[in-house]
Formats: sequence, C-alpha cells, structure tokens
Amino acid sequence: MGNRVAREDFEKEILAKYPEIKSLMVPDTRLKWIVCMMVVVQFLAFYLVKDLEWKWLLFWTYVFGSCINHSMTLAIHEISHNTAFGNNKALWNRWFAIFANLPIGLPYSASFKRYHLDHHRYLGGDGIDVDIPTDFEGWFFCTRMRKFFWIVLQPLFYAIRPLYINPKPISQLEVINLVVQFSFNIALYYLWGIKPVVYMLAGSMLGMGMHPISGHFIAEHYMFLKGHETYSYYGSLNLLTFNVGYHNEHHDFPSIPGRRLPEVKKIASEYYEHLPQYTSWVKVLYDFIMDDTLSPYSRIKRKLKGEVKQE
Repeated sequence: MGNRVAREDFEKEILAKYPEIKSLMVPDTRLKWIVCMMVVVQFLAFYLVKDLEWKWLLFWTYVFGSCINHSMTLAIHEISHNTAFGNNKALWNRWFAIFANLPIGLPYSASFKRYHLDHHRYLGGDGIDVDIPTDFEGWFFCTRMRKFFWIVLQPLFYAIRPLYINPKPISQLEVINLVVQFSFNIALYYLWGIKPVVYMLAGSMLGMGMHPISGHFIAEHYMFLKGHETYSYYGSLNLLTFNVGYHNEHHDFPSIPGRRLPEVKKIASEYYEHLPQYTSWVKVLYDFIMDDTLSPYSRIKRKLKGEVKQE
C-alpha cells in the first residue's frame, strides 16, 4: 500500500477479518535485551581490534563489524516505532535509540525517527519522503558502473538527502544525540586508539553500502515489477535484520514488532502469499546494477495535496 488513506483502509479490512492481529500490537520485551547484548558485543570488539594489524582490522570490519552495525541500524528502526517500551513510554524509546546508536559512530537515531514516520505516512511523497532519491541521483547514476558506486555511497546519500529534500529545524533530541555520540567517539579514541574508531565508522559505512544486508534498501520499494511498489523477503537474513524483510507486513502494521511479523503473514496469508517477493538480497543488488531499465528513478513518486502536516 502506498497512499496513506489506502493503507489505513487496507489495515482496517485485514483487522476486521482477523481481529487476532491486534494482539500482536504490543512491545517486544526481548528487543531491549537483544540490543544491549549487541552493544556489549561491539564494545568487546572495540577492545579486541585495538592491536590488530590493519589488514585484519579491515577484514573483520567487513566480515563482522559491518553486519552488527547494519543490524543495529535496523534495531533503531524497530525502536523508532516504539516497539521497545511501547507508545506510552515514547521518550524511553528515544533515549534507548541514542544508546543503541553508540556502536554505529554516526549520530542519526533522533533524526531517523522524524523522517521515517514521514516515510510511513506519505510513502513516495514528493518533497516529504526522503527515502526517494533526488533527481540528480536518478539522472547521474544510470549506468552499471555508476549504479555500483551509488550503492557503495548509499550511506552518504541517506545522510545528505534530507537536507536537500525536506530540511527540518534541529530538535533538542538531535543535539543530544550528536553530543552523546561524539563524546563517545572521542572517549573511545582516547581509551583504545584510532583502530576501534576506524572499525566502528568503516563498519557502518561498509555495512550500509555494498553489502549483502544492504540489499534490503533496494528490495523494499524499487519497482522491479510495474505496479508493485513494496516487496517482502522471507529469507535467512531476516535473523540479522529484525525481520525488516517482511516489508509489506511492516507497512501495513508498523506498530507490530518485527519479531511478530511472520505471525501476521501466517494469519493473513491470503493477503501476502500471492504478492511478488524476493529470495535473495544479493540477487537484488546484482539485478539492480545489471538491469539497464532500473535506476534510482525506479520509484513511485507522488504529488501530495492537502494531507501533509509538517512538524
């Protein structure tokens, strides 16, 4: 579902037929413990890599650190929907997201929350949804080699695109996020040197660039098939990504934690089984680069009238 009203009507239709889905709209009690464990694992990795040779540092950064850091960004995605502590403790979720942000090295959790909710309310909204590539991206990154570098540089475009498409006043929480994160980065450098900092920052950049997990960026909303805007993936990488592959289900019920999205698919299988789906995010990346009919332009962009409420 793309249009906000259409999605809400679709959600009501499913809930009317399967009211038991409402019972899934509760916080994931495991999420906070899983996130804490992942943060501790990365803190341990910071210590272990401080004396590694550079070649082994870069190897483990890509093989291990990038996977954990990309997974952490998807944990923050989960937390942005208040699935850690629930809607009645919204601020707890915001602070917890800042904590989960620490091993990533780049302060983005507070900003992500603000822009991601726009993505759900106004999917593909021109000038609102910053998940939509800019006209420059669509025009320039049109050849196979350029599309390859566009994927490599995805973290950069995701960082600067909001400033161009839909700039918002900086919030107090964003300032806190920045101060906390840079204070942590400086402390890490003074404690164990430059190598853990490189491991942390390079892991984030590599994990969200040309990496098997980053295939979900392309898989979620690029139109590989005309008329189909959102796609799901039900493969094993969901174990590392908090089931973000269940993307049709997530957009229909964003308040349901990722851990329970397979139950949504099982309960309402008649609504999801027939939809186009992917079996490999690696293949998605390969097909996107090699298919000359696909580019950053391969997205639905909507002109929104009268229903947009800015912060």
